[in-house]
Amino acid sequence: MPQKTKTNILATIGPSSATKEVIEKLIDAGADAFRFNFSHGTHAEHKERYDIVRKLSKEKGIHITLIADMQGPKLRVGVFKDGKVTLKEGQKFMLDMDKAEGDSTRVNLPHPEIFKAVKPKDMLLLNDGNIRLRVEECDSRHIKTKVIVGGELSSHKGVNLPNITLPISAITPKDEEDLKFALKLGFDWISLSFVQKADDVRMARKLIGDKAWIISKLEKPSAIDELDDIIELSDGIMVARGDLGVECPIQTVPVLQKRIVSACRRHAKPVIIATQMLESMINNPSPTRAEASDVATAVYDGADTVMLSAESAAGKYPVEAVKMMNDIITQVEADPLFYKMMESSRSHPCCVGESDSITFAASDIASSLKNVAAIVTYTASGLTTFLTARERPNLPILAITPEVEVARRLGIVWGAKSFVNKPTFNSLDKIEDTAVKIALENGYAKPGDHIIITAGFPLGKKGRTNMLHTVYIPKK
Repeated sequence: MPQKTKTNILATIGPSSATKEVIEKLIDAGADAFRFNFSHGTHAEHKERYDIVRKLSKEKGIHITLIADMQGPKLRVGVFKDGKVTLKEGQKFMLDMDKAEGDSTRVNLPHPEIFKAVKPKDMLLLNDGNIRLRVEECDSRHIKTKVIVGGELSSHKGVNLPNITLPISAITPKDEEDLKFALKLGFDWISLSFVQKADDVRMARKLIGDKAWIISKLEKPSAIDELDDIIELSDGIMVARGDLGVECPIQTVPVLQKRIVSACRRHAKPVIIATQMLESMINNPSPTRAEASDVATAVYDGADTVMLSAESAAGKYPVEAVKMMNDIITQVEADPLFYKMMESSRSHPCCVGESDSITFAASDIASSLKNVAAIVTYTASGLTTFLTARERPNLPILAITPEVEVARRLGIVWGAKSFVNKPTFNSLDKIEDTAVKIALENGYAKPGDHIIITAGFPLGKKGRTNMLHTVYIPKK
C-alpha cells in the first residue's frame, strides 16, 4: 500500500514494546524505523528484538530502518552514602576524585578529563540541569563549587558542562564493543551520542566504514559551532533536544532546531527531531496540546523524521503514541499551507553540481506537469534519493536500488519508499518499464499518469545523477 505520510516516525524499542505483537502494532500504527538504545538492555535482548523486526519486515514486504544508538561518554557523579542529598542555594559543594561515598559536602566525580577542562566561574549542571554549581576553585583532583540552584541530588545523576569541550572521544570502550556487535548484526544506522566536533565523526567513520550510515546526535553547543562540517561528514543528524536544552539556554532550542533542520536540508541529509515530543503519553493515553503542536512544528519545519523515546520504550501507551504521532503528521501534511511552506523554503544547494541540478529540476517539473504521480529515483548509493527528498516534492519518492542495505537505510528519509531491483538492463526502455511496473503494482500511479525518473546512467555507477526523464503511462 502507498506510504501515507512523507514525514517518518522513529520509535524506540524497550520493555514496553519488546514483543512481536507490540512491534507489529507499532508498524501498523505508522512506525517506519526503530531505535535500539544501547544505554539499556543486553546484547541478547537487542538481538532478539532485531530478529523480530527483520522477520516482520519480510512478512509485510516493507523495508524498516533499524538504528543502533550508542551510549556515548555519559558523565555522572558517584554514589552517596544515603542514596541522595539535598543541596541548598549558596552552600559549598565539592566534586573530587575520592571514591568514598558522598554526603552533603562532597561527591566523587570519576572523570579526570573534567578536572583538566574546567576553570573558575564555569557552570556545572547536574540532574538534567535542575542543579547548578559555579566553579570557585579547581585542580587536578578537586573542584570546589558554590550551589547557585539547589535541589535533590541522588547517586549516578548526570553532569553537563555547557560551553566546555572535553578532551574525550565520542566513542567509549563500551561503545566500541556495542559497535562491533551492531555492525555484525546488520544495523542500518549507527547513532553517535555527544558529538562535540567534526573529528568525532571522522573517527567513527574509520571504525564503521561503509557497514552502516552514521547519525550524529547534536547535544553539545560545541557541535553547533562546527555544524556544517559535522553535517557534511555525517549521513544524517539527530536534534537531541534533551541534553541540548540542558547545555544551551532552553529558549534557544527552538531556534537551533530550525537552524539545524534548514542546514540539513541544504546539505541533503536527513534530520531527526527527538526527545519529549509526546512525553505525557508515557503515562497518559493522550498528549498535551503543546506536545501536539511541538510535533506539528517539527513537521512544518521540514524534518525527515520525528522520534519517540520513552513514550514507546517504557510508556504505558506505546502503540497509541505512534498512532497519535501519525495522526498529527497526517493532519499537517493535508494542510495546503504545508507544501507552500516546503516550496518557499527551497533553496539552491550548497554545492551545485550535475546531480543537484537534475533533482532540483525534477521537482520543478513535478509541480508544473499535469498528473504527475511520483518521482522515481534509481539509486545505488542513496544519493539521488537524498537529493530528491531535499526538494520536498508534493509526491511520493520511489527509490529503486539494487542493494537491500540501501533500501533499509532510506526509511528515515522524507517521502522515500524503497524497492529492491537488481538491474540486468542498461537501456532507457527497460528503465521506464521497471519504474512504471513498480509504480502501478504498488498503487502509486495509474494509467493516464506521468512519472518522473532520475538516475545515474549507466546504472550502478555510484554518486552521479545525470538523467531526468518523464514517462506517460497510457490508458488502456
